[in-house]
Amino acid sequence: MNRESQISATVSSTTRMLLENHVRATGVKKGHLIEDALLHHLQALHSLPADVIVHPRLVASKQSGEQLSQRLTAPPRPTRQLRKLLRGDGD
Repeated sequence: MNRESQISATVSSTTRMLLENHVRATGVKKGHLIEDALLHHLQALHSLPADVIVHPRLVASKQSGEQLSQRLTAPPRPTRQLRKLLRGDGD
């Protein structure tokens, strides 16, 4: 028989709000939801190759963050090959 134990964790107010909203909407107990999510995550980390894991947070240096911001606000013009592909002329 499995014995239960209690753990404590600090989460952001946004995460807590999302948890509370989901619990209210579905009626699932918080403990059950957290255990299922944690087991799912740990099994994925164990089963999948490290290079296919997409982490939920991205940490960028100030320089790379500024470069990313510039690329998002002023993306480069599509290449000739991409425009041709999107027009359907590439078959």
